[in-house]
Amino acid sequence: MSDSDDSPGTDANGSPGAGLSDEEVSALHEAELGIEWLHRAHGHLVEFHHATGHAMDHLADAEQRLRDAGHDGLADRLRDDLLPRGVVGDTWSYGVLEAFQDGPLDDATTFEREAREDLVDGERHVAERRQEREWKGRSEK
Repeated sequence: MSDSDDSPGTDANGSPGAGLSDEEVSALHEAELGIEWLHRAHGHLVEFHHATGHAMDHLADAEQRLRDAGHDGLADRLRDDLLPRGVVGDTWSYGVLEAFQDGPLDDATTFEREAREDLVDGERHVAERRQEREWKGRSEK
């Protein structure tokens, strides 16, 4: 990291992105926000995966209880039609989760990290750090 104000890195005063334009800082901020929203989406997919698993566990219990109650036809429908079914075509929920993790989430995270490396030596939350400095500076006046 350089000590010069025209460098994209941290300057002598510890100000990250001192040499970046407002547009560059805004672009980095938007990329970081995009990643944060993808992480939220990931959490929803994990929740979906777990909820689907719990639902299938209940259906498996229903299969056995129907069989115990003498309703083999209904139990067979659960066993043959619902329990082996995927959530999207033949893909089970863990497959959807893995595809998201290994695809869009990984690709976007890699892009965002590379953009930060190129523009601010990997520094994170440059826009927020600028805002923090500004608000702290106002309170010291």
